[in-house]
Amino acid sequence: MKIDGNNIRPGNVIEHQGGLWVAVKTQHTQPGKGGAYLQVELKNLRDGRKLNERFRSSEKVEQVRLEQKNHSYLFENAGMYTFMDLETYEQVELNADLVGEQAAFLQDGMEVVIESYEDSPLSVTLPQNVTLEVVETEPVVKGQTATSSNKPAIMENGSRVMVPPFVGVGDRIVVNVAESTYVERAK
Repeated sequence: MKIDGNNIRPGNVIEHQGGLWVAVKTQHTQPGKGGAYLQVELKNLRDGRKLNERFRSSEKVEQVRLEQKNHSYLFENAGMYTFMDLETYEQVELNADLVGEQAAFLQDGMEVVIESYEDSPLSVTLPQNVTLEVVETEPVVKGQTATSSNKPAIMENGSRVMVPPFVGVGDRIVVNVAESTYVERAK
């Protein structure tokens, strides 16, 4: 679908210079002389390169719609992560680079969303929060709970999360995947 260059919004995926790019930031600029343009910060979906481009309203760009499908995480083997399509039961293998740092939060059977373009996977989106068990943290010091200082804790997946003083070893907590932060105690 073709759109005007000045209609690009953050989050839009466009085809540009033979690749797929997502608009990260946009800024409308109207110089003293010459026509107005949209300054767009783009990020390549395949290799992560960044690019700043100017688009005028007279330019047309190809906006791309990504296919989103629910998958279930199965296992990891030699840096390859295997997921199963929940509709067709087909298995998809993705390399560690595509999954990224969030791979530490993957759990057996976890439902994720894989975005793809022309049957080529581009990104994996995990649920916003996951429940993990604390395997190591400092003990509570008497009187320390009066202050609102957090302490480091190591989770069952090896990640470090800052937790409130009342959280101890063996407690299950909810962790925000994107920011790797404590949300609440698990119920």
